[in-house]
Amino acid sequence: MLNTIKIGVIGPVEIVENIQEALRSFPNFTPVFRASNQITDAPVFARELMDDMEVLLFSGYYPYKVAKQSVEFCVPVHYVPLTGTGLYRSLYHLNRHKKRGCFSIDTLADRAVEKVLHELGEPYAGMHYYGGVSYQVEEMIQFHREKYEQGESDGALTGVMAVSHALKSHGIPNEWVTPTIQDITVSLERALLSTEKRRNKESQIVVGLIQIDDYNQLVGLSPSEFDVQKLKLDIHRMLLDYVGHLEGYLTGLGGDEYLFVTTRGIFERETRGYKSIPILTDAKKTLGVPLSIGVGFGQSANEAGTHARLALRQSKEFGGDICFIVREDRSAIGPVELNHPMVYELSITDNELLETAERAGMTPAYMSKLMAQVTRLGKTEYTAQELASILGVTIRSAHRILLQWLDAELVEIVGSEKVSSKGRPRQIYRLTFPTGAGDRDKAPGKTQQDFSAIDRVSPRFVD
Repeated sequence: MLNTIKIGVIGPVEIVENIQEALRSFPNFTPVFRASNQITDAPVFARELMDDMEVLLFSGYYPYKVAKQSVEFCVPVHYVPLTGTGLYRSLYHLNRHKKRGCFSIDTLADRAVEKVLHELGEPYAGMHYYGGVSYQVEEMIQFHREKYEQGESDGALTGVMAVSHALKSHGIPNEWVTPTIQDITVSLERALLSTEKRRNKESQIVVGLIQIDDYNQLVGLSPSEFDVQKLKLDIHRMLLDYVGHLEGYLTGLGGDEYLFVTTRGIFERETRGYKSIPILTDAKKTLGVPLSIGVGFGQSANEAGTHARLALRQSKEFGGDICFIVREDRSAIGPVELNHPMVYELSITDNELLETAERAGMTPAYMSKLMAQVTRLGKTEYTAQELASILGVTIRSAHRILLQWLDAELVEIVGSEKVSSKGRPRQIYRLTFPTGAGDRDKAPGKTQQDFSAIDRVSPRFVD
């Protein structure tokens, strides 16, 4: 069971799907989705999820407000605000209807709208803002209709889906302003930092191991001992600067390896939630030195150090020049520099599957990577070239491995693809082992809700 933070996501289908996409970059979250296009479902879903979740996220202010009126929250609650990024997009689409340059607007703060219009060089004195005491759908629809029919506006900007649909049925140009992925990402970061579990982990010890790839080869290529010593000093200085940004402690372990210690809160902020390890790029570009990094979390310094060693081993097995993280529950995240790093268990518990894999020469590391990839993408069909990239091996090795797996019935050939007029067709292999194993050992750290909950709920949500 991965040690992650349970987050309940509530909103209309369209926006919740975007939130699901953004959540792929947040391996710390285990999301549970409740999607419906009926606004009255918002408080129902909130009550249903609240006791089991550590934080709730609403798709916008409107469903949040409706839920807040009838639910007393006992966990942190956030909503995705409508900011300038979504407004830019809506104004761009609505601009084709512009005649007088005036629009009617609801649910959006006048200052935010005027700031965007000012940056675009558009006049904003003639904009009409809904001034109702509360967000009443029928009142908002009537407001927009009156402004349009009286010739005072060219169209409407609304933050409520039901209002947009009603205006379209009346032939009134309008745009439903929805949050962008950037807006959602910012809200998820705030939600992550607000949980009690997260606050408790802020001061948790983090141990990192940095190893210089092909160190002996680098030393052998240096023309003199002076150059070797200078390279060591340059590397040490660069690592010292990086660990300084982490407010951590760095020490050399001799030769090609260094150890650093910092706290989890600082590490997560500096890596932007495990999305960036700039020292990897800096060392390669500036000094021509590739690094492998393993970072370990743990309840004690000893445990964190052990996990850092496991993470470093994952980085080396992946081909080096990359960073992996092993958390306190021995689940791995990585490679960190990927847009959507894999999250997977380091250990597989299905004995029958392990015995079959062992007979086929499949290592637990390979199995973990493949199962993580299948769980994350829902894809079971790959070419040898794709598997070579996932496993961090050469294409030749991938072909050799696939032959062993074919004999053990861990994969099957399901087709081929033609990549060029001259090249040979590439065979497509389907992995058969994750199907059963995935059901038994499915780890909840991924975005694995498969949206079945959405299909079961009526598609009638306002906002």
